[in-house]
Amino acid sequence: MSTLALKPSIGRVRWRICAMLFFATSINYMDRQVIGLLKPTLQHSIGLTETDYGRIIAAFQLAYAIGLLAAGRLVDRLGSRLGYSLIMGTWSLAAMAHALARTALGFGVARFFLGLGEAGNFPAAIKTIADWFPQRERSLATGIFNSGANVGAILAPALVPWVTLRYGWHAAFLFTGLFSAVWIAWWATFYRTPHDHPTLTGEELRHIYQQSAQQMGPRTPWAKLLTFRQTWAIAGAKFLTDPIWWFYLFWLPGFFDSRFHLGLTHLGLPLILIYNMSAVGSVGGGWLPQLFLRLGLSTPRARLSAMLFCALCSVPMLFAARIQSEWAAIALLSLAVGGHQGWSANLYTTTSDVFPTSAVGSVTGIAGMAGSVGGVLLSISAGRILQLTGSYTSLFVLAGSVYLLAFVFLNLLAPNLKPVMLTTDPNPHPRSA
Repeated sequence: MSTLALKPSIGRVRWRICAMLFFATSINYMDRQVIGLLKPTLQHSIGLTETDYGRIIAAFQLAYAIGLLAAGRLVDRLGSRLGYSLIMGTWSLAAMAHALARTALGFGVARFFLGLGEAGNFPAAIKTIADWFPQRERSLATGIFNSGANVGAILAPALVPWVTLRYGWHAAFLFTGLFSAVWIAWWATFYRTPHDHPTLTGEELRHIYQQSAQQMGPRTPWAKLLTFRQTWAIAGAKFLTDPIWWFYLFWLPGFFDSRFHLGLTHLGLPLILIYNMSAVGSVGGGWLPQLFLRLGLSTPRARLSAMLFCALCSVPMLFAARIQSEWAAIALLSLAVGGHQGWSANLYTTTSDVFPTSAVGSVTGIAGMAGSVGGVLLSISAGRILQLTGSYTSLFVLAGSVYLLAFVFLNLLAPNLKPVMLTTDPNPHPRSA
């Protein structure tokens, strides 16, 4: 018998935790995608304008920016088990509250509270990944749970039109609340930290902490985190690129409706195809660093090489304004959203690469807030541009160029993704980190 056969199994509990994060993120994106799918319906039923819609999305993103700061700190203090349950409960109630809205202002208010709640999903998930996975597995785990965003965006166009046509648009906002209730019960029942999990083997626990306990680090206030160039590097990259994903998520239904005259019954197929490719991009982008590691690159260079590859996938969007074919538009947008999700999986993982786990939730919140501020600015601008010109040209040019700009910015502020050494020393010198 070979020695390989005698080697004990490490265990798979950490991957079950990752699956729970995947389903949470799927629900998260189902909830936020509903309004984008119903945009043409709401334009006819309540007279929603492009400017109104831009302001509603901006309200969501403004609240998202505020919520990310609070959520990151909340998860660092309460832990993932309680913090995540509170976060999903908040956003689910807000999502269902959209059914009560009758005006653009009403949708803006509901959307604001949805943003406050949904802001917690990614800080909680990234914190959980940092707690449960060794560094070399984190980008893959992040890519897997992040692909839930794409699955949610796929399920929404498959289900929301069906619910809307049979029961009305109010029911569409109530629909996903059922999924949230089931997930909260599942999470509260089965989630524990690695040290407290009843089915985790000693072998898997050692595997999780194979890079030593120094990754935990001391608790660090936000003011100190803001003195690190690495914080600003990650936040700046999020500020530049997150708005593009918001644009794809909230404006693609309107683009296909206006450019190719697709109604609610025909929007589903193009969006499902595009978001399927974004799921591939998320998992594939998370796996790419492992490929580059096998080719002999260091962990930071493998991460950055994967991000550059994903950034290049968006460059063809510079020419998207010339698209005449619906299928060509689907192909180009599929490449772009896949590239974004691969980029996002690796950018999220840089936080746990660079910062100890005790600061991951807070730094993720700070960076996500920066991305949401960028999203607010783009949403207001996009609404005005489309209201005045009806053209997506300038928005597509932005989508095609901004990732390479973000890549350069990240490398200038955090060359080679040098880790931060947090200290309780009252007179640290963080800028030399």
